[in-house]
Amino acid sequence: MSNELAQDLARHLPFLRRYARALSRDQQFGDHLVRACLEHLLQSGRLLERDRLKLELYRSLTRIWSEVANGQPSSDAGTTIENARIVAERIAHLAGPRRQILLLATLEGLSPFQVATVMDLPEETVRSELAAAKQELRSQPPTRILIIEDEPVIALDIARTVEDTGHTVTGIATTHREAVELARADHPGLVLADIQLSDDSSGIEAVKEILSHYQVPVIFITAFPDRLLTGERPEPTFLITKPFDPEILNVAISQALATADDA
Repeated sequence: MSNELAQDLARHLPFLRRYARALSRDQQFGDHLVRACLEHLLQSGRLLERDRLKLELYRSLTRIWSEVANGQPSSDAGTTIENARIVAERIAHLAGPRRQILLLATLEGLSPFQVATVMDLPEETVRSELAAAKQELRSQPPTRILIIEDEPVIALDIARTVEDTGHTVTGIATTHREAVELARADHPGLVLADIQLSDDSSGIEAVKEILSHYQVPVIFITAFPDRLLTGERPEPTFLITKPFDPEILNVAISQALATADDA
């Protein structure tokens, strides 16, 4: 593998992890999917072209996901994803193409043509399923959301976005202490958290303390996603990048809430 190709791979990898985690709704299993995807591409012996690398990565991961979801993992996936058939039973109801299309088109920013290439579907099917998925988002039951964000403009932008879709903001915290106090005073159904807070405290640590009291889905919002998507430690399952599109935030909220419902 050339140095240029290796650099491109390293650049795409954090976002492939983000997609795999959102797709599987689990950090560990998502990272297993990424590992199996990379092993498959390396073992295939195919010459990877730099201008098609991103689509090849997503296409390979999607193929492995489909195999595992159908309970028929190939040998390369099976050696990496332990108890693949057991996992398949747990995620079988998630395997429909609509949610994958939504994640690829919004969270990962692929065009309908690129999504069609990744999923081996007609482009018209992709466009139709994407429209249906967005309609489903608009009918999602509302929840109560705690925002942990130290930039006032960004915090108000997030609050306006979630309120426009019917959710209620329980409070806006700018420090670790405020976040924990607000969560205890008014238990949220979802937390949206920045990484770095105004008192130099960590949004991650604030979330850890909140989660030590009760379980609630969390989405991290950061300008530096690559720092939180290494696969080397416990990391967020749901993460979006600043600056964010309101549609991306709404999709992430939908996936996080669906995870909580399945738990």
